[in-house]
Amino acid sequence: MTPPPTFLVHQTVIPARPLEPALYLVATPIGNLGDVTLRALETLAAVDIVACEDTRVSRVLFDRYGIRQKLTAYHEHNAQVAGPRLLADLAEGKAVALISDAGTPLVSDPGYRLVGEAIAAGFRVVPIPGASAVLAALTASGLPSDAFFFAGFLPARDGQRRTRLEAVKAVPGTLIFYESPNRVADSLAAMRDVLGGEREAAVGRELTKTFEEMRRGSLAALAEHYEAASTPKGEIVVCVAPPGEAAADAPEDVDRLLLSLAAEMPTSKAAGEAARMTGQSKQTLYRRLLELKEEGGGG
Repeated sequence: MTPPPTFLVHQTVIPARPLEPALYLVATPIGNLGDVTLRALETLAAVDIVACEDTRVSRVLFDRYGIRQKLTAYHEHNAQVAGPRLLADLAEGKAVALISDAGTPLVSDPGYRLVGEAIAAGFRVVPIPGASAVLAALTASGLPSDAFFFAGFLPARDGQRRTRLEAVKAVPGTLIFYESPNRVADSLAAMRDVLGGEREAAVGRELTKTFEEMRRGSLAALAEHYEAASTPKGEIVVCVAPPGEAAADAPEDVDRLLLSLAAEMPTSKAAGEAARMTGQSKQTLYRRLLELKEEGGGG
């Protein structure tokens, strides 16, 4: 007879209760393994299958908490093959957990495809909340948190990076970006040039880990620091304060936002995205974008 699933907390063995069939989205620690929740541990111990980005990374967490669970890989390179298998497992009435290497699933990883397909197929999707680098950085940055926009990773190429920054420049909230250590200096320089060197920002590194660092200052000062410093270690989150009221409402900034979005998507969708970012009327922005295109601004 197969023994019931268990997990370990401070040398205490705790039995995991059975779970209903569903796709469970389980947040894992972003650095400090102590930041996992009890509900997450019980879920990971009780499900039939755990899908993760890198089995080696996830195994460290599982070993720490005594979870004897088989891990299967699900990432951007095998999603087209692994996804249908997981959906088949759900169809068989199994409980499936989806985790990322660190933090909340679907934040800058391909899990949204699996979730969308599971919902379309009528399967239950259950979030198991927990650690998130986005919120950890925002709350420690000292920047406004009443409204924020998570922009993910910026493009690696400088031209595309600056185009993306132009598209979010007028967003009336704190901007949050993920960045790699090798590109943080270039990205901060681009932010200084496009968003404005006077805007306050914060760079979070190694969040929740032993050498956690939160460096704050203007974009100009931060860009200067990282241009002169050696390449930092660890994952990085950059938070940028909202634009000033005048900058957010400036017509020329809205025009740049519209043209940047129109270069990447149809006119109507670009107007809708700009409306979401600025709070202005979609119809008004749509008409303005048509005017810009007639003037030759849309290429």
